[in-house]
Amino acid sequence: MCGIVGIISSKEVSSRIINSLKKLEYRGYDSAGIATLVNGNINEVKCEGRVDVLEQDISKFNLKGDIGIGHVRWATHGKPSKVNAHPHSSDEVSVVHNGIIENSTILKKLLEKKGYTFKSQTDTEVIAHLVTDYLKKNSLKDAIIKVLKKLHGSFALGIIFKKQNNLIVGARRGSPLAVGYGPNENYLGSDSYALKSMTNKISYLDDGEFCFVKKDQIEFFNSDGSKINKKVMNLSKDEVNYDKGDYKYFMEKEIDEQPTTINACINEYVDKLNNQINIYNFPWKISSFKSAMLIGCGTAFHSCLIAKYWMEQNTNLEVSVDIASEFRYRKIKFKKDCIYIFVSQSGETADTYAALDLCKKNKVKTCAVVNVIESSIARDADLVLPIYCGQEIGVASTKAFIGQMLVLYILSTKISFDQKCIDRKEYQSKIKNLLCLSTSAKKTLKQDQKILNIGKVFAEAKGSMFLGRGFSFPIALEGALKLKELAYVHAEGYPAGEMKHGPLALIEEGMPVVVLAPRDEHYKKTISNMQEVIARGAKVLLITNKNKDEIISENIWEKIEVDQLDDELIPFLITIPLQKLAFYSALEKGYDIDKPRNLAKSVTVE
Repeated sequence: MCGIVGIISSKEVSSRIINSLKKLEYRGYDSAGIATLVNGNINEVKCEGRVDVLEQDISKFNLKGDIGIGHVRWATHGKPSKVNAHPHSSDEVSVVHNGIIENSTILKKLLEKKGYTFKSQTDTEVIAHLVTDYLKKNSLKDAIIKVLKKLHGSFALGIIFKKQNNLIVGARRGSPLAVGYGPNENYLGSDSYALKSMTNKISYLDDGEFCFVKKDQIEFFNSDGSKINKKVMNLSKDEVNYDKGDYKYFMEKEIDEQPTTINACINEYVDKLNNQINIYNFPWKISSFKSAMLIGCGTAFHSCLIAKYWMEQNTNLEVSVDIASEFRYRKIKFKKDCIYIFVSQSGETADTYAALDLCKKNKVKTCAVVNVIESSIARDADLVLPIYCGQEIGVASTKAFIGQMLVLYILSTKISFDQKCIDRKEYQSKIKNLLCLSTSAKKTLKQDQKILNIGKVFAEAKGSMFLGRGFSFPIALEGALKLKELAYVHAEGYPAGEMKHGPLALIEEGMPVVVLAPRDEHYKKTISNMQEVIARGAKVLLITNKNKDEIISENIWEKIEVDQLDDELIPFLITIPLQKLAFYSALEKGYDIDKPRNLAKSVTVE
C-alpha cells in the first residue's frame, strides 16, 4: 500500500528518493509526491499516476535539497488526485503518511475553528496542521508527543520542518516504519526493500515509538518521550537487483519461477540425505498441541484453508481457520494448547499483524509463515517459518501462495509424524513425493499456449465460476480471486456440491466455468456436479490429473491435465493453470498486470 521514503544527507536527495519510490511501486498506488527543504523553504511536487510522471515534473522545480520525503499513495480518504497526493504541507511542515486517522473529521473541525484552511479531502492534512499548531507553544519533541496522542487509528509518518533543517521525524503506530543507517546520511522508509539499494543496516520502530533522523545520528523515543535504544539489523542483499529479466511482467516471471522456488523451499526444510523434515528452533513440544488456528487475509487465507484439510487429515489437531479482520474483533477463547499460525506474504498485513498482537497479549503460542523475514509479523511471532520464494513484485500473489502452501504442508507432515499419526514408511513416502513436485510444476507450465487461447474466452465473459471439492475447493477460491484481481471479471469460487443450493441459478448459456476435478475420492461426485453445470449451458474448463481412465462426462469444452501425484500435492499443480488463466485474460484486455487497479501488494490499513 502507501509507501514512504525519507533521506537526510550532505548531498542532494531528490533523485534517490525517486529511485526508492520506484522500488515501492509494487505495493500498489494511485499518486505520488516529493518534498524537499531548500534554503529554508519546503518545495513539493505531486502528481496523480505513476512515479515516472513525478520524475518528469520535478525537473521543472528546484528540489535540490539535502533533506526530503517522498510518497506513493493508495487512496483512502479522498479520490486519487494531485491535490490529495502526499506530501501534505502547512506553512511550517510537510508530512507523508501511511495508514488511516480515524478521528480526522473531529480534528479537522477543531483546526478549522482555529483558522486553518484545508486544501484536500485527506485525513493526512490534519496531521500537518496539528503539528504546526502544537509547535507554536511547544518544543519539537513535546509537540510530536502531543500530536501522536491526539491521533486515533494507524500511521507511519515522515515529517520535515521549515525551521528545523537538520532532521526528519518518523513515527509509527500500526503501520510499519524502518530507519536505515548510512555514511554521513540516514534514511526513513515504510519498506526495507526501498532502502536496500542505499543500506543494509536497518532498525524498526515499534508501535508508539518515534525518532529523530539526522544525517549523523538517529535518536529513538518511546511514546512518553524517553530515549530508547534499538537493535540494528543487517539485511540480506540477495534480492536488491531483482528485475523482470526477459519478461514483460513481473507476474509472468514469478509464475514461471515456481519450480525453482519450490526447490528452494524444500531444500531449506527437507534433509534429503536422511529423508526427514527439519524445522529448526521449534520452541515447543508438538505433543503439547491439541489444536491449531490458521489466520490470514486474501490469498494467504486460501492457503490457510487448504492447510486445514491437510492438518485434519494427517494430524490429531482440531483445526480452525479465520480471516484476520474478523478474528481480531471476535471474542476469542484463547487456548494454551493451541498453536496460532499467521500467514502473510509481506509480513506487514495490518489486520494479520493486529490479530498476532492480540494473541501475544493473551500469551499464546504464535507462528508466522511469511516471505519477508525482517517484517513486523516475523519479528513478533514466537516461531518464524519463511517461505523462501524471493521478492514478489506482482500485486496478485502467485509464487508466494505456492510457498505458503508448501510450508504449511511441510509443517503438517512434520506434526503428523511427531504425533505418530503416520508411520515412518508413510512419512518418508510423503517426502519422496514432495521431491517430485518441482518437476511436475515445470511440466504444467508447458501448457502455456492452450491456456492463452482459453483466457480469451474468460476475458470476454461477464462472469464465471470455479468449482471444486475437498483439497480443490480452496484452490477454486484462489482461482476466482486471481481472475477478479487481474482481469476484473466477476468470478466466484464454490464447493461443487453447493451449486444446487442456489448458485446454479447464475449459470447461463456460454458462461465459462472452471471445474477442478483431480482423481481423488471426490472425483465422481465432482464430475456429476460438472454435468449439472453443462446441462444448463456452461462452457466447462476441466482441470484434472492424468489417468488411463476416460472422463465419464460428455460435452466438456476444454480440458487441462497435470501430472499424477499424491492427492495431497495436486493442489500445487492445479493452481498453476489458474494463475496463467488470470494472467492471459488480463493480457487480452490490455490491463496493467503487475499493478491491478485499486489493489496493493502490502495491505497496511485495516
